[in-house]
Amino acid sequence: MSDAVAAFEAERPRLLGLGYRMLGSLTDAEDVVQEAWLRWNRIESAAIDNPAAWLTTVTTRLALDRVRTIERRREDYVGPWLPEPVAFDRGPEEAAEVADSLTLGFLVVLDRLTPTERAVFLLADVFGEPFGAIAAAVGKTEENCRQIATRARRKVRDERMPGATPISRETLEALMIAIATGEIDRLLTLLDTEVTLVSDSGASRHAARRVVVGPARVARLMRNVGGWVLNGTKPGYELASADILVTKVNGAAAFWVNLPDGPYVFTGDERDGKIVTIRTMLNPDKLTHIDEPATLR
Repeated sequence: MSDAVAAFEAERPRLLGLGYRMLGSLTDAEDVVQEAWLRWNRIESAAIDNPAAWLTTVTTRLALDRVRTIERRREDYVGPWLPEPVAFDRGPEEAAEVADSLTLGFLVVLDRLTPTERAVFLLADVFGEPFGAIAAAVGKTEENCRQIATRARRKVRDERMPGATPISRETLEALMIAIATGEIDRLLTLLDTEVTLVSDSGASRHAARRVVVGPARVARLMRNVGGWVLNGTKPGYELASADILVTKVNGAAAFWVNLPDGPYVFTGDERDGKIVTIRTMLNPDKLTHIDEPATLR
C-alpha cells in the first residue's frame, strides 16, 4: 500500500462519519468520500503538509454541494423524511459526544440546521477542528464561523428533547410483546405522554403520511398495524422466525422484519423508561446498510 493510499484509508472512517452526519444518508456519504478519494488521487499528495485537514476541507465542500441535490429530492419526497439508519462499528474508546452525534434523534436535529450551520457545528463540536480550518472549509471568515457555531449550538440545544436516549433492547422487547398480544393498556403504560410516531416509507410503501401524536393514537396504530406484522395475520405476510430479529441501528435497539414487500425497521427513543419517539422505516432505498456495519467515526 502506497503512502498516499495509507494516508487516505486512515482518514476514511472520519470522512465517512462527517459525510453521513452532514447528509443523513450513508449512500450519499460514500459517494462524497469516493469523490474525495478521486481528487486525492489526482494531486501530488506528498506535497500536502496536513492530509487530514486537506481531506476534511474537500469532503466538507463536497457534502455541501451534495446537500443541494438532496434538497431537490426532498421536494418530491412522499411523507415524512428520516435519516438512513445504519449499523456501525464503534470501539469502546469512542468519545461519548461522537457516539451521541450518530443517533437518529441527533441526525434529525442536525437536519433542521442550514447546511453551513451543520458543517460548522460538526467540524467544531464533534470533530474538534480549529476555526481557521473550518473557515477554509466553508468559505467564511473565522469570526463568521464562531457566530455560526454559537447560533447552531443554540438551535441544537433548543431542538433536542431533554432526557431522551436511544431505546434499549429491554424497552423495545416489552413494546413488541404488548403489540403482539394486542394489550392496549400495557402499550399505554410504555408510552410517554408526549410520544410521537414517524413513518418514513417514501412513495413505494404504505405508511402513515403524517406524524402520529399522543399515546392513545400511537398505541391504537401500533396495535392495529404492528399486530399483523408481528403475528403474520395479514394474508401473504406469514413470517418465519428468521424473518424477525432484534438488531441495533445508530446506537439504538431496533426491530427488523423481512416482509414480503420489503424490510421494515422499527426503533426510537425513550425517556425515564417511557418511549417518547417511535421511528418506523420502510423505504427500501434507505435500508440497504442494516446488515452491513459501516466503519465510521
